[in-house]
Amino acid sequence: MSSTRYAWLQKEKPQPEQQAPLLLPTKEIPGSYGIPFISPIKDRLDYYYFKGHDKFFQSKIDQYSSTVFRTNMIPGPFMASDPRVIAVLDAKSFPILFDTSKVEKKDVFTGTYMPSTKLTGGYRVCSYLDPSEPSHTKVKQFLFNLLKSRKDYLLPAFRSAYAAPIFSSVETQVASHGQANFNDLNNDIAFDFLGKAYFGKSPSDVGAAGLQKKVTIWLLLQLAPLASNVLTKLHVPKLVEDFLLHTFALPSFIAKPGYKSMYDYFNTAGSAALDLAEKVGLSRDEACHNLIFATSFNTYGGLRVLFPGLLTRLAQSGRDLHGRLATEVRQAVASHGENGQVTLGALEQMELAKSVVYEVLRIDPPVEFQYAHAKKDFLLQSHDAQFQVRKGEMLFGYQPFATRDTRVFGANAGEFVPDRFVGPDGAKLLRYVWWSNGPETEEPTVNDKQCAGKNFVVLVARLFVAEFFLNYDSFTAEISGSLVGSQDLRAYTSGDVVNHGQVS
Repeated sequence: MSSTRYAWLQKEKPQPEQQAPLLLPTKEIPGSYGIPFISPIKDRLDYYYFKGHDKFFQSKIDQYSSTVFRTNMIPGPFMASDPRVIAVLDAKSFPILFDTSKVEKKDVFTGTYMPSTKLTGGYRVCSYLDPSEPSHTKVKQFLFNLLKSRKDYLLPAFRSAYAAPIFSSVETQVASHGQANFNDLNNDIAFDFLGKAYFGKSPSDVGAAGLQKKVTIWLLLQLAPLASNVLTKLHVPKLVEDFLLHTFALPSFIAKPGYKSMYDYFNTAGSAALDLAEKVGLSRDEACHNLIFATSFNTYGGLRVLFPGLLTRLAQSGRDLHGRLATEVRQAVASHGENGQVTLGALEQMELAKSVVYEVLRIDPPVEFQYAHAKKDFLLQSHDAQFQVRKGEMLFGYQPFATRDTRVFGANAGEFVPDRFVGPDGAKLLRYVWWSNGPETEEPTVNDKQCAGKNFVVLVARLFVAEFFLNYDSFTAEISGSLVGSQDLRAYTSGDVVNHGQVS
């Protein structure tokens, strides 16, 4: 988590994406919002059911011959009062979403709609605050202080509260059933790990086992407008699902009993953390609700996607990559570990493992969308043209397109390339990895909207890969879609974990 993490790049400090570019032609932003009410619903149906995410955007790029265009975005009527956006889908235009001198990030965390604050104790939590708002500075500084205070506990917490129980559970399930459902295990164990890492006490330690199930209900009430093909698996017609999930917000009272249990746990287990909040001028109550959101939505919600995503890409890559990773990890632990265990020093020797994590974050970012409102009139630049944006217009970025831009990543931009970020040339590409709502080469501050836990997430992802290949030579998996946008992953393994089991 050190600020010197990218010291070797300082001689080539990246320039803001919106700065070069002279002599680009100025064009009108192509596209149309169509007929009010009718066109937003048509676009919603195309996006969710008739075309799908990628084809929805690609068809418009092809239609307008532009990666910047006007369109309607989900969920539309009646949940969103205004679905109209300017889409920015290339590596040149996308970074405008991070430029807080030109855009405002107030109440746009989930896009064109905002879940009820009844789900967050009546507060607009940090994710919905613009950096210009005083509470944003206080809350984000509180989160920085918490992460700093717990940095020495992260590795042992990950080892004892995540790696050991999940591998043990996988082995038990495989021994009994021949396979293990990784998603279910990850969803159960990851939340306990975060409690241990942040507070030293997991829900299981204080008699709140199973709290993650209440967290899941709370998450779904906020994310239902972004979900699709959930009820259709139960043979519910698409139009019925669309009406139920995307037309009106689900009632917040469903989560009320569970949220009280969440609050009680965070208020008690996180007492020392809340002491830190008071030191920056936050009330304990506001801090507690922000702590719930940062831990349960931002971090836990992210790990529910990231860890299965990592295993999915690794499973698809095959045994050659597995062998290279296992060799790298074990050699690093042998030379820089401690008692055969992963240390920060050992992690720094695992360049391929680190590249794998960055490549997964590039190609499968845990959060696909970014939104912002224009603070003023300005010219927006893509690779080929510049466009006039007016104050108040909403900008929208679909990150998987921007981070697969062939003009930056080459002809194989849409492929998973494990060693893409290895070496000095690979490191230069990190400026185009934006999963954290900002470039990977920059550190979050109280003055921006980059994820406060950016370094935490990258570190635990690297730990995940290291611990996995410290224990296993290879593995295979069956993969299918899941509700939260990650992959449902069933892993198959045989052999003794201590002796490096091989998945077959």
